[in-house]
Amino acid sequence: MRQLECSDCGSMTEVTRGTYRFKESGISDVFLKGIELVKCHKCGNIDPIIPRTNDLMRVLALAVISQPNRLRGAHVRFLRKFIGKTGEEFSKLLHVDPATLSKWENDEDRVGPQSDRLIRTIVLALSDGLKKELEAVINSFPAINEHSRQKQIEIDPGKMSYEYA
Repeated sequence: MRQLECSDCGSMTEVTRGTYRFKESGISDVFLKGIELVKCHKCGNIDPIIPRTNDLMRVLALAVISQPNRLRGAHVRFLRKFIGKTGEEFSKLLHVDPATLSKWENDEDRVGPQSDRLIRTIVLALSDGLKKELEAVINSFPAINEHSRQKQIEIDPGKMSYEYA
């Protein structure tokens, strides 16, 4: 069993495998399955060992874009940051007021169906490694359910794949 030092208290820890709620993504319902976790039995801290972070973020962006539900605020913010745009830059691309984008990102207002699809399309078109998914995602737009319950996203970093649970 491999041991590392705890990032919080400095005690020796153990490294195990498990599922981790990836709250650092900014989306509350994203879980990484089967990754290494550094667990401290003294202070209770758990740190994930996240492999291939850029690939993982690309898979998460595709999972968010491909989901069959309307985008929520955390999704919009994640996608904006994924393509490296400020709120002002992204609002110009969407042709909306920056205050409108802010309301969407903070769940103070719902993203309309047309804006939802435009956000998905812009992110696909401007991101490295996702352009090849553009046609498949656009063809899935009619299946987006405006009223269905949000599902959590489970990502397998080992396979760089995702599923909805």
